[in-house]
Amino acid sequence: MTASHNLTEEKKMEDFLKNSSIIEYSLNDFTRKTFNSIEEVVLKNKENSIQWLNVYGLKHQDFTRKIIQQNNFDEFLMNLIIDDDHRNKVIELDDCIFLTFKTLHYINSSFQFEQMMFIASSNYVWSLQGKKGDYFEHIRERIRDNKGIIRRKKADYLLYRIIESIIDNYFNAYEKLLEKSLNHKDLSQVKPSPEFAIIIENNKKNLFILKKSISSLKEALSRIEKLELENFETHYFSELKEQASFMIDDIDFNLQQFESSINLIFNIQNHRLNEVMKTLTIISVIFIPLTFLAGIYGMNFKNIPELNSDYGYYILIGIMVLISLVNLYYIKKKKWFD
Repeated sequence: MTASHNLTEEKKMEDFLKNSSIIEYSLNDFTRKTFNSIEEVVLKNKENSIQWLNVYGLKHQDFTRKIIQQNNFDEFLMNLIIDDDHRNKVIELDDCIFLTFKTLHYINSSFQFEQMMFIASSNYVWSLQGKKGDYFEHIRERIRDNKGIIRRKKADYLLYRIIESIIDNYFNAYEKLLEKSLNHKDLSQVKPSPEFAIIIENNKKNLFILKKSISSLKEALSRIEKLELENFETHYFSELKEQASFMIDDIDFNLQQFESSINLIFNIQNHRLNEVMKTLTIISVIFIPLTFLAGIYGMNFKNIPELNSDYGYYILIGIMVLISLVNLYYIKKKKWFD
């Protein structure tokens, strides 16, 4: 049993290390390497280079604890990392900051969330991801190929580019949602039906979910702006907060459009109902007097003078026709047909 357990732990360790890597770079140098043992996972606070450690698997808490201990990080980080269902938040510690964000994917008409965590200072970023695969490969390529200014900046700029990629992922999910619901915003193509109303309400629900997530991210970015970590520039993140604000404004606009579609459905249905009621009212105005006359002369009384007249039937029909024409003239004069 012990041997089997040890084998399982070794397999977990091997998988964890296989999917972990560290990038170290400066203006003139770049290296990227993986690890053979957990003891090699060390972040050194170097003045002339930046390190980016990336690991997958938030469930590997024993390995994460070991990394925290051997790098002399704040033990409180372990309590934060154990919880893999954080809201977007930023916590300032003694010599680093802890950040956690939820990224999302729009798949099969619904959102799927993934938790990401970051520990950062002016010289390193440690990213922890729940699933293999991310949106940061273009950042690694820019670092490797020395494109742009990223290798001339500190880790604060690296963190800015990482969070920017997360926001871009929000935009991608938002665009997929809009692409699917494009026809539902065009009021000229609205076909009022219960099915259409359900689709609109589902789209609104997804937009509310997205708005809640991006609003939480915006709050976290506001918290970054207020950090006082030594040698950590925060002005980069103002632009990210502005991007989040623009996205929230776009979501509000689309929510209003969907609300207009719902209101249009109800208005069209009310209009149709009013047309039906108007038609029934007109028919009633015409036929109720005729029914009244038919009821009178359908009574089984002997002393109804018109029954003994040779022209009684024609007289009654004529009266009915006259009443109908008078009613039609009145209805037309009142423009009830319009």
